[in-house]
Amino acid sequence: MQKILENRIAIIDGAMGTTIRTYSMTEADIRGERFKNSTKDLLNNGDLFSLTQPDMICDIHRRFLEAGADIIETNTFGATSITQSEFFVDDPREHGGRKDPEFYQKVIEDASLSSLAWEINETSARQCREWAERVGSATGRQRFVAGAIGPLTVSLSNSPDADDAGFRVVTFDQVKAAYMEQVRALIAGGSDMLLVETIFDSLNAKAALVAIRDVFDQDGRELPVMISAAVGRGGETLISAQTTEAFWNAVQHVKPLSVGLNCSLGPDLMYPFLEELSEKANVAISCYPNAGLPNPLSATGFDLGPSDMARYLGDFARAGLINIAGGCCGNTPEHIAAIAKALEGQAPRKWGTTMTEGSYALQGESRA
Repeated sequence: MQKILENRIAIIDGAMGTTIRTYSMTEADIRGERFKNSTKDLLNNGDLFSLTQPDMICDIHRRFLEAGADIIETNTFGATSITQSEFFVDDPREHGGRKDPEFYQKVIEDASLSSLAWEINETSARQCREWAERVGSATGRQRFVAGAIGPLTVSLSNSPDADDAGFRVVTFDQVKAAYMEQVRALIAGGSDMLLVETIFDSLNAKAALVAIRDVFDQDGRELPVMISAAVGRGGETLISAQTTEAFWNAVQHVKPLSVGLNCSLGPDLMYPFLEELSEKANVAISCYPNAGLPNPLSATGFDLGPSDMARYLGDFARAGLINIAGGCCGNTPEHIAAIAKALEGQAPRKWGTTMTEGSYALQGESRA
């Protein structure tokens, strides 16, 4: 991957959730036989489709690869025991209680949730690995699997209790433990790199990065790490409110393969913050924005079509801002195909050194 980033702009895939919508899946489809007796609705738990509708998920990976993606993400955005507990554990707030560290300690220690989280991550990584190898072999161009590590449904930065600013529903160590489990499973499934993405709470992301470092140290194997934040209209991470520059300052010690922005904003609104990050960071820059702002009346739920995204990302490339490009919410395989075509032959952004010495990208690198 390092050599690719030095020579051309790499393409990352689009939105799994948006593309799943086009298959018209129902509650019964996501439940299958295995989860048919679940007491909560599961349709919004898209990671489960890797277990109950693997043919559909693999078809989506195939389509993104054939659209030109160099990197495909595992379907594991919410595949931690903490996030999965939202769908499989009774909410104490419905019975006059509250979620707190004692509640989440039980979640962390729940063997069934732990097993489910591991299975989703490892299975999804294996599905990606299979199709990356298939399409890579067929086209003669190597493809890569990014183990997707998303944000949680809980925050380490903010209190949900307006009367108790110091209260947190979960502890740093609990979040780190959940992420360590996810990291190990993604590696076991064959991921080439790890992608900590859609960061709206910087402290949650810090726990994920510490978890990655601890797994690397304990297990004696390292993979490249990509980091991508979600920012609002003011350019701050959505919960922890770090500016783009502050976010980079907080994570640069990790020496990642890349840092970038995704989700949250359309490409037009993201441009100034991407420009600032590109000026500050001395690693590769990634950018995969939403297809504009949400619009429930549009076919994908977002305003911008393939040609729109291709035009904006092409502008980013001509401005020398990006090394990795793709799309987040609202971006289908058709969007990625248009982006890939628009960026073909475009020069990648240059940074201070070809790769920071001692970075994750250079230590123990296997497929990447």
